[in-house]
Amino acid sequence: MATVKDFSVEEKLVSLVSLQKIESKIDEFQILKGELPIEVSDLEDEIQGLNSRQTRIEEEINGINEFINQKKESIKEADALIKKYEKQSTNVKNSREFEAITKEIEMQQLEVKLAEKHIKDANEEIAEKVVGLEKAKKAIATKDGVLKHKKDELEKIIATTDTEEKHFNKLAAEAREKVDPRLLLSYDRIRGNYRNGLAVVPVVRDACGGCFNAIPPQRQSEIKQRKKIIVCENCGRILVDNDLNDGVEVK
Repeated sequence: MATVKDFSVEEKLVSLVSLQKIESKIDEFQILKGELPIEVSDLEDEIQGLNSRQTRIEEEINGINEFINQKKESIKEADALIKKYEKQSTNVKNSREFEAITKEIEMQQLEVKLAEKHIKDANEEIAEKVVGLEKAKKAIATKDGVLKHKKDELEKIIATTDTEEKHFNKLAAEAREKVDPRLLLSYDRIRGNYRNGLAVVPVVRDACGGCFNAIPPQRQSEIKQRKKIIVCENCGRILVDNDLNDGVEVK
């Protein structure tokens, strides 16, 4: 029956230090990229929103133009009816028929005026939409230029660091498999609490290498013995002695 090796505290600390150093190297690549990945993503979302706005305005303008064409057709129909009624008015037999035709002509003339007003209002609305459309197009062009510049910057950084980053990502995956699962949970939790990502730190000049809080001599002695996992009472980071920390190398 296979037996599972019970790692010593020192071996556990070595695996944690190794993982910390590897992931700190990965952090350096992210620092080098800075806010560029977020800026690129935000710009892409903004441009997508502007493109949607442009499309919406163009659809609205098309809809208004269709409305104008309908009103123009209504004017043509009304004009045709006016001509028809005017021709009929020359052949009326009595005043009653004349009044009825005259009323129809007036009704069609009102239809023409109303349609012309609708067309005028619609053209004014189109003019406003065109202004908004031009603004959207200019904004897209400007954002596209900025996005291209940001992407070029990011691609240059990625081109110079991609091989190394992949190498350290692979090392990190391998290192994580060697860390005690419960310790790994604590490590990830502590690491996530700090912007610099330091969960495992050495004692430097009698102080925590993370928060620089003084470590009492007795505590330092316990840390050097490597018989138990000790955390900083101030910041909660896992503490190791400087010799152990310097003895772990990451290539």
